Amino acid sequence: MEKLKQLLEGVKEGQISVEQAMKALEKLPYEDIGFAKIDHHRVLRRGIPEVIFCEGKSSDQVVKIAQHMLMTGSNVMGTRANIETFNKVKKAIPEATYYEKARIFTVECKKNHLNKGLIAVVSAGTSDIPISEEAAVTCEIFGNRVERLYDVGVAGIHRLFMNIDLLEKAQVIIVVAGMEGALASVIGGLVDKPIIAVPTSVGYGANFNGLSALLAMLNSCAGGISVVNIDNGFGAGFIAHQINTIGG
Repeated sequence: MEKLKQLLEGVKEGQISVEQAMKALEKLPYEDIGFAKIDHHRVLRRGIPEVIFCEGKSSDQVVKIAQHMLMTGSNVMGTRANIETFNKVKKAIPEATYYEKARIFTVECKKNHLNKGLIAVVSAGTSDIPISEEAAVTCEIFGNRVERLYDVGVAGIHRLFMNIDLLEKAQVIIVVAGMEGALASVIGGLVDKPIIAVPTSVGYGANFNGLSALLAMLNSCAGGISVVNIDNGFGAGFIAHQINTIGG
């Protein structure tokens, strides 16, 4: 707080510029609440506030982090939140909203700027929808237009070809697939858009909980494909948002 006062005084007296003050604010300390160190200034550095990864945290810990973030006027987003955790959050913060399929909760203090470009989220199978929804909802919360195209995997490739117009009008495409993970390569050979491939843990034993899909996507012969970790819909949504912000 003392550092903030010094910066404000410096701007007021003309000793430093607003731009210099903003640069200094980016490096101000986090808030230490004992079990967590909340990075309130992440939004200044990255454009997006810190996001709470709820898995492995107790419901009480998630609630306390969310409450402290709200004290600064920040939007709050929690990923991998089960319904029990959300119910605790909702009791403490009535404005909270839950996206069940995506396992995400949000508390919006202010609306994000709407980016112009479209993000397409494509899933190979219905079983991939939970991870697809994590990606899609992340994009929407960050202020992006999203269109979903689900269950168009290579086992019935005609379903994809009948929807090629959607892929062609998108600014960036997120492709979510388990099993052998081939859908990202197929789409990569059809369109001139950046593709973010998300391998999922969906599949039989030799899928190795998503490892086979991950390796297939990393070894794709189609150019322009980036790959995130297994089941990382949030990470894919974040990258797609960043690309769409530049393009939009």
